[in-house]
Amino acid sequence: MNIFVTRLSYQTKEDQVQSLFEQYGAVNSVKIIYDKFEGRSKGYGFVEMPNDEEAQQAINALNDSELDGRTIVVKKSEPRKSDYRSNRNDRY
Repeated sequence: MNIFVTRLSYQTKEDQVQSLFEQYGAVNSVKIIYDKFEGRSKGYGFVEMPNDEEAQQAINALNDSELDGRTIVVKKSEPRKSDYRSNRNDRY
């Protein structure tokens, strides 16, 4: 399951997030999103856990919990909605 984590402190590192989620099961990957111009965290990221049951337990336990002095929001990541312009077949 891919999990969306937001309201992260700009100082939070991927290894901290990984350690937090590993309390609930195996973690395949953690990716904090960084601003490509400023090089600092945008305050959100993604955690991938292979076991959906463990992932749901992590979501339930960690949503609205505190990490680095911030109350984080944790929920199942939804696929991005495609841009309506990229699906238009009637361009010309």
